Amino acid sequence: MLKDVVILGGATRHDWIVQCVNFDNCLLLDHVLKPSVSVQKGQLGHGDTIQRDRPTVVSELSKHKIIGAGSGRSHTVVVTKDAISFAFGWNKHGQLGSGSMKNEIESSPVRCLVSEVKSAVCGGDFTAWLTSAEGASILTAGLPQYGQLGHGTDNEFNTKDSSVRLAYEGQPRPKALASLAGETIVKVACGTNHTVAVDSNGFVYTWGFGGYGRLGHREQKDEWLPRRVDVFTRHNVLPPNAVISAGSVNSSCTAGGGQLYMWGKIKSTGDDWMYPKPLMDLSGWNIRCMDSGGMHHFVGADNSCISWGHAQSGELGYGPAGQKSSAVPKKVEILDGMHVISVACGFAHSMVVIDRTNVGDRLDQLDVYDGKAFVEGTEEPESKNSVAKRTPKKVAGKTSEDSKKRKKSKEDSSESEDLEEDSGDESEEQVNGKKSQRGGKVGRGRAKSTETKSSGRGRGRPPKEKKIADSDEGTPKSGKRGRGRPKKS
Repeated sequence: MLKDVVILGGATRHDWIVQCVNFDNCLLLDHVLKPSVSVQKGQLGHGDTIQRDRPTVVSELSKHKIIGAGSGRSHTVVVTKDAISFAFGWNKHGQLGSGSMKNEIESSPVRCLVSEVKSAVCGGDFTAWLTSAEGASILTAGLPQYGQLGHGTDNEFNTKDSSVRLAYEGQPRPKALASLAGETIVKVACGTNHTVAVDSNGFVYTWGFGGYGRLGHREQKDEWLPRRVDVFTRHNVLPPNAVISAGSVNSSCTAGGGQLYMWGKIKSTGDDWMYPKPLMDLSGWNIRCMDSGGMHHFVGADNSCISWGHAQSGELGYGPAGQKSSAVPKKVEILDGMHVISVACGFAHSMVVIDRTNVGDRLDQLDVYDGKAFVEGTEEPESKNSVAKRTPKKVAGKTSEDSKKRKKSKEDSSESEDLEEDSGDESEEQVNGKKSQRGGKVGRGRAKSTETKSSGRGRGRPPKEKKIADSDEGTPKSGKRGRGRPKKS
Protein backbone atom coordinates (compact mmCIF):
# COMPACT_ATOMS: atom_id res chain seq x y z
CA MET A 1 0.00 0.00 0.00
CA LEU A 2 1.33 3.40 -0.96
CA LYS A 3 1.74 5.57 2.11
CA ASP A 4 1.02 9.29 2.18
CA VAL A 5 3.59 11.19 0.15
CA VAL A 6 4.38 14.82 0.89
CA ILE A 7 6.08 16.78 -1.90
CA LEU A 8 8.04 19.92 -1.12
CA GLY A 9 9.77 22.50 -3.29
CA GLY A 10 9.97 23.27 -6.97
CA ALA A 11 9.53 20.32 -9.31
CA THR A 12 12.01 21.25 -11.99
CA ARG A 13 13.59 17.91 -12.83
CA HIS A 14 12.87 14.18 -12.90
CA ASP A 15 16.11 13.42 -11.01
CA TRP A 16 15.75 10.93 -8.15
CA ILE A 17 12.02 11.35 -7.95
CA VAL A 18 11.29 7.73 -6.99
CA GLN A 19 13.15 6.26 -4.05
CA CYS A 20 12.46 4.16 -0.98
CA VAL A 21 8.74 3.68 -1.74
CA ASN A 22 6.94 0.34 -1.87
CA PHE A 23 4.33 -0.10 -4.59
CA ASP A 24 1.61 -2.69 -5.18
CA ASN A 25 1.76 -1.52 -8.77
CA CYS A 26 4.33 0.77 -10.31
CA LEU A 27 3.18 4.39 -10.47
CA LEU A 28 5.61 7.00 -11.72
CA LEU A 29 5.05 10.72 -11.80
CA ASP A 30 6.97 13.34 -13.71
CA HIS A 31 6.57 16.75 -12.12
CA VAL A 32 8.22 18.67 -14.95
CA LEU A 33 5.92 21.55 -15.84
CA LYS A 34 8.05 23.21 -18.53
CA PRO A 35 7.70 21.74 -22.02
CA SER A 36 11.34 22.62 -22.77
CA VAL A 37 12.48 19.97 -20.26
CA SER A 38 9.67 17.46 -20.76
CA VAL A 39 9.92 13.67 -20.70
CA GLN A 40 11.81 13.33 -23.99
CA LYS A 41 13.78 10.27 -22.87
CA GLY A 42 10.88 7.95 -22.08
CA GLN A 43 11.75 7.80 -18.38
CA LEU A 44 8.11 7.25 -17.34
CA GLY A 45 7.93 3.87 -19.08
CA HIS A 46 4.59 4.37 -20.86
CA GLY A 47 5.96 3.75 -24.35
CA ASP A 48 5.80 7.42 -25.30
CA THR A 49 7.23 10.82 -24.39
CA ILE A 50 3.97 12.43 -23.29
CA GLN A 51 4.15 14.57 -20.16
CA ARG A 52 2.04 13.32 -17.25
CA ASP A 53 1.28 15.37 -14.14
CA ARG A 54 -0.45 12.76 -12.03
CA PRO A 55 0.55 9.20 -11.05
CA THR A 56 -0.13 6.80 -13.90
CA VAL A 57 0.14 3.01 -13.78
CA VAL A 58 2.88 1.61 -16.03
CA SER A 59 0.73 -0.95 -17.82
CA GLU A 60 3.59 -3.25 -18.82
CA LEU A 61 4.52 -3.67 -15.15
CA SER A 62 0.99 -4.08 -13.80
CA LYS A 63 1.41 -7.86 -13.40
CA HIS A 64 4.50 -7.41 -11.21
CA LYS A 65 4.65 -6.32 -7.60
CA ILE A 66 7.24 -3.55 -7.38
CA ILE A 67 9.14 -3.38 -4.09
CA GLY A 68 11.66 -0.65 -4.95
CA ALA A 69 12.56 1.95 -7.54
CA GLY A 70 15.20 4.55 -8.29
CA SER A 71 15.71 7.20 -10.93
CA GLY A 72 18.66 9.04 -12.41
CA ARG A 73 18.95 12.06 -14.65
CA SER A 74 16.71 10.58 -17.35
CA HIS A 75 16.23 6.89 -16.55
CA THR A 76 14.30 4.76 -14.09
CA VAL A 77 14.99 1.31 -12.63
CA VAL A 78 12.54 -0.84 -10.64
CA VAL A 79 12.85 -4.09 -8.68
CA THR A 80 10.09 -6.69 -8.39
CA LYS A 81 9.18 -8.99 -5.53
CA ASP A 82 10.51 -11.99 -7.49
CA ALA A 83 14.01 -10.39 -7.66
CA ILE A 84 13.82 -9.17 -11.26
CA SER A 85 14.81 -5.67 -12.38
CA PHE A 86 13.34 -3.58 -15.22
CA ALA A 87 14.50 -0.23 -16.55
CA PHE A 88 13.37 2.44 -19.02
CA GLY A 89 14.42 5.86 -20.24
CA TRP A 90 17.69 7.17 -21.63
CA ASN A 91 20.19 4.44 -22.50
CA LYS A 92 22.97 6.33 -24.26
CA HIS A 93 25.62 5.05 -21.84
CA GLY A 94 24.07 1.65 -21.17
CA GLN A 95 22.68 2.75 -17.78
CA LEU A 96 19.59 0.55 -18.21
CA GLY A 97 21.74 -2.57 -17.91
CA SER A 98 19.99 -4.31 -20.82
CA GLY A 99 23.25 -5.41 -22.43
CA SER A 100 22.82 -3.16 -25.46
CA MET A 101 23.11 0.51 -26.38
CA LYS A 102 21.54 0.03 -29.81
CA ASN A 103 18.44 1.95 -28.76
CA GLU A 104 19.40 5.24 -27.12
CA ILE A 105 15.89 5.62 -25.70
CA GLU A 106 13.77 2.81 -24.26
CA SER A 107 10.34 4.26 -23.52
CA SER A 108 8.95 0.90 -22.35
CA PRO A 109 10.39 -1.34 -19.60
CA VAL A 110 13.24 -3.64 -20.63
CA ARG A 111 14.73 -6.47 -18.59
CA CYS A 112 18.02 -5.75 -16.80
CA LEU A 113 20.64 -8.49 -17.11
CA VAL A 114 20.84 -9.14 -13.38
CA SER A 115 19.28 -11.83 -11.20
CA GLU A 116 18.54 -12.31 -7.52
CA VAL A 117 18.15 -8.54 -7.19
CA LYS A 118 17.51 -7.07 -3.74
CA SER A 119 17.60 -3.34 -4.58
CA ALA A 120 18.70 -0.85 -7.24
CA VAL A 121 19.86 2.77 -7.02
CA CYS A 122 20.71 5.27 -9.75
CA GLY A 123 23.32 7.95 -10.20
CA GLY A 124 23.15 10.61 -12.88
CA ASP A 125 23.87 8.27 -15.80
CA PHE A 126 24.65 4.94 -14.16
CA THR A 127 22.97 2.25 -12.05
CA ALA A 128 24.04 -0.05 -9.20
CA TRP A 129 22.26 -3.26 -8.21
CA LEU A 130 22.59 -5.24 -4.97
CA THR A 131 22.06 -8.97 -5.35
CA SER A 132 22.15 -12.06 -3.17
CA ALA A 133 24.48 -13.88 -5.60
CA GLU A 134 27.69 -15.08 -3.96
CA GLY A 135 30.77 -13.13 -5.08
CA ALA A 136 28.63 -10.62 -7.00
CA SER A 137 26.78 -8.71 -4.32
CA ILE A 138 27.07 -5.43 -6.25
CA LEU A 139 26.93 -4.81 -10.02
CA THR A 140 27.10 -1.57 -11.96
CA ALA A 141 26.42 -0.37 -15.52
CA GLY A 142 26.37 2.94 -17.38
CA LEU A 143 28.74 5.88 -17.74
CA PRO A 144 32.27 5.26 -16.34
CA GLN A 145 33.63 8.78 -16.89
CA TYR A 146 34.81 9.42 -13.32
CA GLY A 147 35.27 5.81 -12.28
CA GLN A 148 31.85 5.72 -10.61
CA LEU A 149 31.28 2.14 -11.83
CA GLY A 150 34.22 0.94 -9.73
CA HIS A 151 35.89 -1.26 -12.37
CA GLY A 152 39.27 0.49 -12.41
CA THR A 153 38.84 2.42 -15.65
CA ASP A 154 36.98 5.36 -17.14
CA ASN A 155 36.90 3.79 -20.66
CA GLU A 156 38.26 6.99 -22.20
CA PHE A 157 39.05 7.08 -25.92
CA ASN A 158 39.54 9.55 -28.79
CA THR A 159 36.51 9.98 -31.00
CA LYS A 160 38.75 9.98 -34.10
CA ASP A 161 42.35 9.06 -34.80
CA SER A 162 43.22 12.64 -35.70
CA SER A 163 41.07 14.25 -33.01
CA VAL A 164 41.83 15.20 -29.41
CA ARG A 165 38.17 15.12 -28.47
CA LEU A 166 37.62 12.52 -25.73
CA ALA A 167 34.64 10.29 -25.12
CA TYR A 168 33.79 7.55 -22.64
CA GLU A 169 32.58 4.15 -23.71
CA GLY A 170 29.51 3.15 -21.77
CA GLN A 171 29.02 -0.24 -20.15
CA PRO A 172 25.61 -1.69 -21.07
CA ARG A 173 26.00 -5.06 -19.32
CA PRO A 174 25.93 -5.06 -15.48
CA LYS A 175 29.29 -6.18 -14.17
CA ALA A 176 30.26 -7.29 -10.66
CA LEU A 177 33.00 -5.34 -8.89
CA ALA A 178 36.00 -7.65 -8.82
CA SER A 179 37.69 -5.74 -5.98
CA LEU A 180 34.68 -6.42 -3.72
CA ALA A 181 34.17 -10.04 -4.73
CA GLY A 182 35.24 -11.23 -1.27
CA GLU A 183 32.91 -8.82 0.55
CA THR A 184 29.14 -8.80 0.92
CA ILE A 185 27.79 -5.34 0.15
CA VAL A 186 24.59 -4.68 2.10
CA LYS A 187 23.95 -0.98 1.41
CA VAL A 188 24.68 1.30 -1.55
CA ALA A 189 23.89 4.91 -2.46
CA CYS A 190 24.71 6.86 -5.61
CA GLY A 191 25.34 10.56 -6.11
CA THR A 192 25.45 12.19 -9.51
CA ASN A 193 28.91 10.81 -10.26
CA HIS A 194 30.03 8.87 -7.17
CA THR A 195 29.07 5.79 -5.17
CA VAL A 196 29.00 4.92 -1.45
CA ALA A 197 28.71 1.32 -0.22
CA VAL A 198 28.78 -0.54 3.11
CA ASP A 199 29.75 -4.19 3.58
CA SER A 200 28.50 -6.70 6.14
CA ASN A 201 31.39 -5.85 8.48
CA GLY A 202 30.36 -2.18 8.67
CA PHE A 203 33.20 -0.82 6.52
CA VAL A 204 32.44 2.08 4.17
CA TYR A 205 33.74 2.27 0.58
CA THR A 206 33.54 5.18 -1.86
CA TRP A 207 34.59 5.65 -5.48
CA GLY A 208 33.96 7.94 -8.46
CA PHE A 209 34.26 11.72 -8.76
CA GLY A 210 36.32 13.16 -5.89
CA GLY A 211 35.51 16.87 -6.21
CA TYR A 212 34.77 18.78 -2.97
CA GLY A 213 36.00 15.79 -0.94
CA ARG A 214 32.75 13.86 -1.40
CA LEU A 215 34.64 10.54 -1.25
CA GLY A 216 35.98 11.29 2.26
CA HIS A 217 39.64 10.47 1.56
CA ARG A 218 41.07 13.90 2.52
CA GLU A 219 41.80 14.67 -1.15
CA GLN A 220 39.85 15.48 -4.31
CA LYS A 221 41.28 12.72 -6.50
CA ASP A 222 38.90 10.55 -8.51
CA GLU A 223 38.82 6.91 -7.44
CA TRP A 224 38.27 4.25 -10.12
CA LEU A 225 38.17 1.40 -7.61
CA PRO A 226 36.34 1.12 -4.27
CA ARG A 227 38.46 2.65 -1.50
CA ARG A 228 37.77 2.15 2.19
CA VAL A 229 37.06 5.29 4.22
CA ASP A 230 39.55 5.18 7.10
CA VAL A 231 37.32 7.05 9.55
CA PHE A 232 34.92 4.10 9.75
CA THR A 233 37.32 1.38 10.87
CA ARG A 234 38.29 -0.30 14.12
CA HIS A 235 35.90 0.95 16.82
CA ASN A 236 33.75 3.13 14.54
CA VAL A 237 32.30 0.69 12.04
CA LEU A 238 28.72 1.12 10.90
CA PRO A 239 25.98 -0.88 12.70
CA PRO A 240 23.54 -3.05 10.70
CA ASN A 241 20.79 -0.41 10.92
CA ALA A 242 23.03 2.40 9.61
CA VAL A 243 21.69 4.94 7.14
CA ILE A 244 23.79 6.04 4.14
CA SER A 245 23.14 8.77 1.60
CA ALA A 246 24.87 10.30 -1.43
CA GLY A 247 23.90 13.77 -2.58
CA SER A 248 24.98 15.61 -5.67
CA VAL A 249 28.22 16.89 -4.09
CA ASN A 250 28.35 15.22 -0.66
CA SER A 251 27.94 11.96 1.25
CA SER A 252 26.70 10.97 4.70
CA CYS A 253 26.05 8.01 7.00
CA THR A 254 25.14 7.18 10.58
CA ALA A 255 27.79 5.37 12.65
CA GLY A 256 28.03 4.14 16.25
CA GLY A 257 25.33 5.51 18.54
CA GLY A 258 23.40 6.83 15.56
CA GLN A 259 25.75 9.79 15.13
CA LEU A 260 25.41 11.39 11.69
CA TYR A 261 28.63 11.99 9.74
CA MET A 262 28.85 14.10 6.58
CA TRP A 263 31.58 14.98 4.10
CA GLY A 264 31.95 16.88 0.81
CA LYS A 265 30.33 20.20 -0.02
CA ILE A 266 27.85 20.64 2.82
CA LYS A 267 27.07 24.36 2.49
CA SER A 268 27.06 26.78 -0.42
CA THR A 269 29.67 28.88 1.39
CA GLY A 270 32.59 27.97 3.61
CA ASP A 271 35.15 25.17 3.48
CA ASP A 272 34.38 21.73 2.12
CA TRP A 273 34.58 18.77 4.49
CA MET A 274 37.35 16.61 3.02
CA TYR A 275 36.73 13.72 5.41
CA PRO A 276 33.74 12.53 7.49
CA LYS A 277 32.88 14.81 10.41
CA PRO A 278 30.10 14.36 12.98
CA LEU A 279 27.15 16.74 12.69
CA MET A 280 26.72 17.60 16.36
CA ASP A 281 23.42 19.42 15.83
CA LEU A 282 21.72 16.04 15.40
CA SER A 283 23.46 14.16 18.21
CA GLY A 284 21.01 12.12 20.26
CA TRP A 285 18.37 11.83 17.55
CA ASN A 286 17.22 8.42 16.34
CA ILE A 287 17.76 8.89 12.60
CA ARG A 288 15.80 6.40 10.49
CA CYS A 289 16.26 7.85 7.00
CA MET A 290 18.14 10.58 5.20
CA ASP A 291 18.73 11.92 1.70
CA SER A 292 20.50 14.87 0.10
CA GLY A 293 19.70 16.77 -3.08
CA GLY A 294 21.58 19.50 -4.88
CA MET A 295 22.51 21.50 -1.77
CA HIS A 296 19.81 20.56 0.74
CA HIS A 297 19.29 17.67 3.17
CA PHE A 298 16.32 15.87 4.72
CA VAL A 299 16.22 13.60 7.79
CA GLY A 300 13.47 11.54 9.38
CA ALA A 301 14.20 11.14 13.10
CA ASP A 302 12.01 10.16 16.08
CA ASN A 303 8.63 11.79 15.40
CA SER A 304 10.05 14.73 13.49
CA CYS A 305 11.20 15.68 10.02
CA ILE A 306 14.32 17.86 9.86
CA SER A 307 15.81 19.75 6.92
CA TRP A 308 18.54 22.28 6.19
CA GLY A 309 20.77 23.60 3.42
CA HIS A 310 20.73 26.12 0.60
CA ALA A 311 17.37 26.24 -1.18
CA GLN A 312 15.46 28.58 -3.47
CA SER A 313 12.26 26.70 -4.36
CA GLY A 314 10.77 25.84 -0.97
CA GLU A 315 12.33 22.37 -0.94
CA LEU A 316 13.06 22.61 2.80
CA GLY A 317 9.34 22.62 3.58
CA TYR A 318 9.27 25.65 5.87
CA GLY A 319 6.24 27.11 4.09
CA PRO A 320 5.75 30.23 1.95
CA ALA A 321 6.13 32.50 4.98
CA GLY A 322 9.18 30.66 6.32
CA GLN A 323 12.82 31.07 5.48
CA LYS A 324 14.09 29.65 2.21
CA SER A 325 17.43 28.36 3.47
CA SER A 326 18.87 27.27 6.79
CA ALA A 327 22.53 26.83 7.69
CA VAL A 328 21.67 24.48 10.58
CA PRO A 329 19.17 21.59 10.92
CA LYS A 330 15.64 22.77 11.65
CA LYS A 331 12.32 21.00 12.16
CA VAL A 332 9.68 21.04 9.43
CA GLU A 333 6.91 22.24 11.71
CA ILE A 334 3.98 21.16 9.55
CA LEU A 335 5.21 17.53 9.77
CA ASP A 336 6.19 17.59 13.42
CA GLY A 337 4.81 14.64 15.37
CA MET A 338 4.41 12.47 12.26
CA HIS A 339 6.29 9.21 11.75
CA VAL A 340 8.50 9.61 8.67
CA ILE A 341 9.08 6.33 6.82
CA SER A 342 11.43 7.59 4.11
CA VAL A 343 12.64 10.77 2.41
CA ALA A 344 13.98 11.53 -1.06
CA CYS A 345 15.56 14.68 -2.49
CA GLY A 346 15.85 15.87 -6.08
CA PHE A 347 17.78 18.82 -7.38
CA ALA A 348 15.19 21.36 -6.17
CA HIS A 349 12.38 19.34 -4.58
CA SER A 350 11.84 16.87 -1.76
CA MET A 351 9.49 13.96 -1.04
CA VAL A 352 8.53 12.58 2.38
CA VAL A 353 6.63 9.34 2.99
CA ILE A 354 4.77 9.35 6.31
CA ASP A 355 2.71 6.80 8.23
CA ARG A 356 -0.86 8.02 8.51
CA THR A 357 -1.35 6.12 11.79
CA ASN A 358 -1.98 8.38 14.80
CA VAL A 359 -1.89 11.63 12.81
CA GLY A 360 -5.62 12.30 13.09
CA ASP A 361 -6.86 15.01 10.75
CA ARG A 362 -3.48 16.73 10.44
CA LEU A 363 -3.10 15.50 6.88
CA ASP A 364 -6.17 17.55 5.94
CA GLN A 365 -4.14 20.70 6.61
CA LEU A 366 -1.87 19.90 3.68
CA ASP A 367 -2.66 20.85 0.10
CA VAL A 368 -3.47 17.92 -2.17
CA TYR A 369 -1.84 17.86 -5.58
CA ASP A 370 -3.49 15.60 -8.13
CA GLY A 371 -2.66 17.34 -11.41
CA LYS A 372 -6.29 18.30 -12.07
CA ALA A 373 -5.59 21.99 -12.56
CA PHE A 374 -3.10 21.24 -15.31
CA VAL A 375 -5.03 18.42 -16.96
CA GLU A 376 -8.36 20.26 -17.07
CA GLY A 377 -6.82 23.19 -18.88
CA THR A 378 -6.88 25.84 -16.20
CA GLU A 379 -4.08 28.34 -15.93
CA GLU A 380 -0.78 26.49 -16.10
CA PRO A 381 2.50 27.59 -14.55
CA GLU A 382 4.51 29.86 -16.78
CA SER A 383 8.15 30.65 -17.10
CA LYS A 384 9.41 34.17 -16.73
CA ASN A 385 9.85 34.75 -20.42
CA SER A 386 6.26 33.71 -21.21
CA VAL A 387 4.97 36.22 -18.64
CA ALA A 388 7.12 38.91 -20.12
CA LYS A 389 5.79 38.23 -23.62
CA ARG A 390 2.17 38.85 -22.56
CA THR A 391 0.85 42.29 -23.45
CA PRO A 392 -2.55 43.55 -22.22
CA LYS A 393 -5.23 44.62 -24.65
CA LYS A 394 -4.84 48.22 -25.79
CA VAL A 395 -7.41 50.86 -26.51
CA ALA A 396 -7.51 52.08 -30.09
CA GLY A 397 -6.24 55.59 -30.60
CA LYS A 398 -3.01 55.26 -28.65
CA THR A 399 -1.05 53.69 -31.47
CA SER A 400 2.11 55.71 -31.02
CA GLU A 401 2.41 55.14 -27.27
CA ASP A 402 1.36 51.50 -27.59
CA SER A 403 3.99 50.86 -30.24
CA LYS A 404 6.72 52.13 -27.93
CA LYS A 405 5.45 49.99 -25.07
CA ARG A 406 5.35 46.88 -27.26
CA LYS A 407 8.90 47.54 -28.41
CA LYS A 408 10.03 47.97 -24.79
CA SER A 409 8.19 44.78 -23.74
CA LYS A 410 9.84 42.84 -26.55
CA GLU A 411 13.30 43.99 -25.44
CA ASP A 412 12.62 43.05 -21.80
CA SER A 413 11.29 39.68 -22.92
CA SER A 414 14.45 38.98 -24.88
CA GLU A 415 16.65 39.89 -21.91
CA SER A 416 14.53 37.72 -19.55
CA GLU A 417 14.85 34.78 -21.92
CA ASP A 418 18.64 35.14 -22.07
CA LEU A 419 18.91 35.26 -18.30
CA GLU A 420 16.78 32.15 -17.95
CA GLU A 421 18.98 30.23 -20.40
CA ASP A 422 22.10 31.21 -18.46
CA SER A 423 20.47 30.10 -15.22
CA GLY A 424 19.51 26.76 -16.73
CA ASP A 425 23.05 26.12 -17.92
CA GLU A 426 24.41 26.94 -14.48
CA SER A 427 22.05 24.48 -12.79
CA GLU A 428 22.90 21.69 -15.23
CA GLU A 429 26.64 22.10 -14.70
CA GLN A 430 26.19 22.17 -10.91
CA VAL A 431 24.30 18.86 -11.11
CA ASN A 432 27.27 17.29 -12.86
CA GLY A 433 29.43 18.07 -9.86
CA LYS A 434 31.29 20.96 -11.42
CA LYS A 435 31.13 24.66 -10.79
CA SER A 436 29.88 26.64 -13.74
CA GLN A 437 32.52 29.14 -14.74
CA ARG A 438 30.28 30.72 -17.33
CA GLY A 439 27.19 30.75 -15.15
CA GLY A 440 29.09 32.24 -12.22
CA LYS A 441 29.95 35.34 -14.21
CA VAL A 442 26.48 36.13 -15.46
CA GLY A 443 25.90 38.85 -12.88
CA ARG A 444 29.12 40.70 -13.64
CA GLY A 445 28.67 40.35 -17.39
CA ARG A 446 25.11 41.69 -17.32
CA ALA A 447 26.03 44.64 -15.16
CA LYS A 448 28.81 45.64 -17.53
CA SER A 449 26.55 45.23 -20.54
CA THR A 450 23.71 47.34 -19.15
CA GLU A 451 26.11 50.03 -18.05
CA THR A 452 27.37 50.60 -21.57
CA LYS A 453 23.93 50.48 -23.16
CA SER A 454 22.01 52.43 -20.54
CA SER A 455 22.48 55.78 -22.23
CA GLY A 456 21.04 54.54 -25.51
CA ARG A 457 18.31 52.12 -24.55
CA GLY A 458 17.54 52.93 -20.94
CA ARG A 459 17.58 49.31 -19.82
CA GLY A 460 19.17 47.68 -16.82
CA ARG A 461 19.99 48.75 -13.29
CA PRO A 462 23.01 50.50 -11.82
CA PRO A 463 25.78 48.01 -10.98
CA LYS A 464 25.59 48.75 -7.24
CA GLU A 465 21.88 47.84 -7.01
CA LYS A 466 22.49 44.63 -8.95
CA LYS A 467 25.28 43.65 -6.60
CA ILE A 468 23.14 44.29 -3.53
CA ALA A 469 20.25 42.30 -4.96
CA ASP A 470 22.50 39.36 -5.71
CA SER A 471 23.97 39.33 -2.22
CA ASP A 472 20.53 39.47 -0.61
CA GLU A 473 19.22 36.63 -2.73
CA GLY A 474 22.12 34.30 -2.01
CA THR A 475 22.21 34.89 1.79
CA PRO A 476 20.36 32.31 3.88
CA LYS A 477 17.63 34.06 5.86
CA SER A 478 18.01 31.86 8.87
CA GLY A 479 18.22 34.64 11.45
CA LYS A 480 18.08 33.61 15.08
CA ARG A 481 15.22 31.21 14.55
CA GLY A 482 17.31 28.61 12.71
CA ARG A 483 20.27 28.51 15.10
CA GLY A 484 20.98 25.77 17.56
CA ARG A 485 19.94 22.18 17.79
CA PRO A 486 16.27 21.35 16.97
CA LYS A 487 14.33 20.55 20.15
CA LYS A 488 13.08 17.02 20.58
CA SER A 489 9.31 16.74 21.09
